[in-house]
Amino acid sequence: MKDLLNEWLSGAGIGQPYSLYLTELVIALVVVVLAIVANHIAKKRLLKALGYIVRKSKTTWDDVLFERGVFLRLSHLAPALVIYFSAAAFPQLTDCIQRLSICYMGIVAIFVLDSALSALLDIYATFEVSKERPIKGYVQVAKTFIYIIGAVIVISALMGRSPWGVLSGIGAMTAILLLIFKDSILALVASIQLASNDMIHVGDWIAMPKYGADGTVTDISLNTVKVQNWNKTIATIPTYALISDSFTNWRGMEECGGRRIKRSLNIDMTSIKFCTDEMLKKFERFQLLTQYIGSKTAEIEEYNEAHLYNTSELINGRRLTNIGTFRAYIVEYLKQHPKIRQDMTFLVRHLPPTEHGLPIEIYVFSGDQAWANYEGIQADIFDHIMASLPLFELRVFQYPTGQDVKGVLGKPGVGN
Repeated sequence: MKDLLNEWLSGAGIGQPYSLYLTELVIALVVVVLAIVANHIAKKRLLKALGYIVRKSKTTWDDVLFERGVFLRLSHLAPALVIYFSAAAFPQLTDCIQRLSICYMGIVAIFVLDSALSALLDIYATFEVSKERPIKGYVQVAKTFIYIIGAVIVISALMGRSPWGVLSGIGAMTAILLLIFKDSILALVASIQLASNDMIHVGDWIAMPKYGADGTVTDISLNTVKVQNWNKTIATIPTYALISDSFTNWRGMEECGGRRIKRSLNIDMTSIKFCTDEMLKKFERFQLLTQYIGSKTAEIEEYNEAHLYNTSELINGRRLTNIGTFRAYIVEYLKQHPKIRQDMTFLVRHLPPTEHGLPIEIYVFSGDQAWANYEGIQADIFDHIMASLPLFELRVFQYPTGQDVKGVLGKPGVGN
């Protein structure tokens, strides 16, 4: 075709070498027009038809591929292929044109694979297993390798050398590359360990005070883990830090169906005493203690009679105390509470006495895990317990306040 066009121009009176230059110019224009037409057909016709087919199909994965622009980026190959196969029309520039075409197609291929991997991540996110086994870190590693390999191919095409020759040159820079990608390599190792040991999922509640994180995991990527705190702020934790440092994962609490209540109340030890008969008669009128007082009193009387104790003195033999009876009341109260799990750890115990009094610790599990509801349940329980203390002639320990001092100084004969 080139020769025919050159002969026709020569026959039209255009001499050499102008006819040859004009021939190449015309062929170049034809190639450009063909590339534009190919680009138009690929994007305006084929892509539009493909979009119609995707929307009509019942599957969802093709919709994700289309939305991520995989097919759109593939359409950029059409004009590049036209230019590549037309390069033979320019003998002196064939090698240069083909190299540039290969470079362009290599870059397009990189972006196509990038979009395809992003689409794969979106498709994987639709499955429940994605919360337990996130693959975002692996996808990011794969993208990194694709960009590296694509860059090698582009550079080798521009230099006209084999990719292996370029890779051998890069091999000499291994130490520098390791230094540059140190964080990514550590993050990749951490991601594998987190996944293999099932340490963290998207949606887990974790606490890591060192990084100001206390909330729900929203994203796990190669280099970072994002946590949305309860005040709606976002904390970013390096992935490797979850391996090198300690953190708390509350998933076990959520899976068991209960949330722990572990709180103590300090009792003024000067208010602890043996129960008198009058006190026991009053306690027996408390519905939650009626059965306990009856059975416990009979048991103690039988024991004291068997051991011939003189019960005219309170200290002789066994006696009920107001603190022990109060502890039994708390147990019965919590057993009747509809929001307390009875099938999980259930303790009401004394802790070692301190200068702040005798701590009584409640160690139970709430059946409602929602934070606001949990705090409400816990507050209601301790409201009731503290309000019940005076009925057992017990006092909460607290340091003297200004009101206490004022009351003492206000008594006759004090402070004069």
